[in-house]
Amino acid sequence: MKVGIPKEIKNLEFRVGMVPAGVRELVHDGHDVVVETNAGAGIGMTDADYQAAGAKVVADAKRVFEAADLVVKVKEPQLHECAMLNKDQVLFTYLHLAADRAQTEALVKSGTTAIAYETVTASDGSLPLLTPMSEVAGRLSVQAGAFALQKANGGRGVLLGGVPGVAPGNVVVIGGGVSGLNAADMAVGLGARVTILDRSVPRLREIDDIFGGRVTTVYSTKQAISDLVKDADLVVGAVLIAGAAAPKLVSAEDVKSMRNGAVMVDISIDQGGCFETSKPTTHADPTYVVDGVVHYCVTNMPGAVPRTSTFALTNVTLPFAKNLANYGWREALSRDQHLANGLNVQGGHINHEAVAKDLGYDYQSAADAVKAA
Repeated sequence: MKVGIPKEIKNLEFRVGMVPAGVRELVHDGHDVVVETNAGAGIGMTDADYQAAGAKVVADAKRVFEAADLVVKVKEPQLHECAMLNKDQVLFTYLHLAADRAQTEALVKSGTTAIAYETVTASDGSLPLLTPMSEVAGRLSVQAGAFALQKANGGRGVLLGGVPGVAPGNVVVIGGGVSGLNAADMAVGLGARVTILDRSVPRLREIDDIFGGRVTTVYSTKQAISDLVKDADLVVGAVLIAGAAAPKLVSAEDVKSMRNGAVMVDISIDQGGCFETSKPTTHADPTYVVDGVVHYCVTNMPGAVPRTSTFALTNVTLPFAKNLANYGWREALSRDQHLANGLNVQGGHINHEAVAKDLGYDYQSAADAVKAA
């Protein structure tokens, strides 16, 4: 099979779909790999590194898409990239379709087979291809929030860890999943006072055990959220419903009640955001202010640390990419129900139930898609 790795083109996105070590694995299995020139420059990998791993380097994305049976990316394809896809190709990348109607329509029109990293599952129900980026985003959320809290950046002028004689900052994390746990870990490490909300009491017990009482755990209700954000210096939204749009858990009224210069970081923005006042931003222009509250809603947060992110991502995506290349998408999905859960679009149909529901499409199961193909 021919595997294509184009250069990422989303605003200030420096990650790449695969590191040279992953390319070497595919070449060893007998596949041809085509990489766009400078695709790995953002993580310090040269064209020569990819060539040494056995890849062919080509001049532009058009040549990658024309050559590839399987396209491996990081971020969702931009609309002109969608136009380069066809019904005989497989796209393997993050998609986040529930929050992106235009991309969904373009992928449906292309007829391509699109498998989303964020809905591939594991035997324990976790999302193994989302986990490393959730870890990165969770840790970055506190780093970005601490920076935005500085007065020169529009914040309240609060040091999250405080100093002797001065109280530390107050951090509220909404969601106790992977991102939320990592955000809390970073905030605790800085010395902040941390509260985590979640709707799972067993999960709250786990978090309490993990932190040994160093965080406050609260069962998540609308009232609890409203009460806690009023006094927060930093609010981190870390809510995920696999494949679906994120619920709006912090209302515009809640935002109005917050202190001037408080900061909100919405990790859930890829899925539409969990704050009512959220809107997507970029690394080039990451924040905006609503009712005196600084909002950080960058849709590709891990792109800020592309080297760490790309290596972490390749570690988990490579086994699935190898199976797709070795067996083809039909057999690979038939062999692995967890990979089949990643199928979002195939042959003009929507194959993830949450995406279909949120965007008003008819739903076709992955099993039916395999049979129909």
